Amino acid sequence: MTQVTNKVLITTAARGPASAGQWDPTVRGRPVQVPAPFDYVRATSVAEALELLERHGEEARLVAGGHSLLPMMKLRLARPDWVIDINDLAELRHVTADGDRLRVGALTRHADLLGSELVGRLFPIVHDAERVIADPVVRNRGTIGGSLAQADPAEDLTTVCDVLRAEVVIAGRDGERVVGMAGFHRGPYETACAQDEMLVEVRFPVREGQGSAYEKVERRVGDWAVAAAGAALVLADDGTIAEAAVGLTALGLEGLAVDAAAALVGQRPGEEVFATAGRLAAEASAPVEDGRGPADYKRHLADELTRRVLRTATSRARAGALTTV
Repeated sequence: MTQVTNKVLITTAARGPASAGQWDPTVRGRPVQVPAPFDYVRATSVAEALELLERHGEEARLVAGGHSLLPMMKLRLARPDWVIDINDLAELRHVTADGDRLRVGALTRHADLLGSELVGRLFPIVHDAERVIADPVVRNRGTIGGSLAQADPAEDLTTVCDVLRAEVVIAGRDGERVVGMAGFHRGPYETACAQDEMLVEVRFPVREGQGSAYEKVERRVGDWAVAAAGAALVLADDGTIAEAAVGLTALGLEGLAVDAAAALVGQRPGEEVFATAGRLAAEASAPVEDGRGPADYKRHLADELTRRVLRTATSRARAGALTTV
């Protein structure tokens, strides 16, 4: 275990006037964003990370890519006393085909998911989403576990995992437990992980005849979504839709658009049924007006993007783009 005490995160060149032993967080008289003092420790195993979480209690946080936690720390929205670095936990970095499911370690980077032929073949929706997550710098460091654990309502992989009916594995000092996505996310920035637990794996069920897709509208490349939609469906032998799931991102919908999916099941794919599903998805959304657009525009996007992803998912299912391992 490596332990470093880091009581100020300001370089010597960036320090402003100091008095009474305290640093003034300014550079040339201008305020800068600086985290509150914290202690840092680097874990070497899952067991050690869990022990550290238990030892340091409520004010301990895990960090891997850091793209969610560090900005919040700089804004003082998060003020952990301890930051536990888990980047050395190689056992959490894998993509493994295991019978009728795909197992993905929580520390698997976005870039590794995007570069995986197996992931793209089984779940093209993951590649769709990864291509529009931030930029290469973020994708090279950010992890699937960090994205899901942050539980940001505008985060892309949450919708992807929702529509794919993924499960997450949560580890604690007493062992592991498996939780479905519906039970894992309990609201904005809130998950089923207790303070002394950590997400260690994501499991995706592999279904023959399944197709999936994700589309996102953003103001500029790499931005958070103005609106996005994801869909996964399974075609029966007769060509009708046997199973369906529709999800929305950044549109005020918690979980899946249940009515939209129900309107698809048992139907033969086509523009009429897609239009019905799009309308129902838009009705289930609850967008808010902000700098990314008015609510009625976002509701229109919910409708249109739902139709688009259903078309693509159907095409992929018909083409056999997703097969069993």
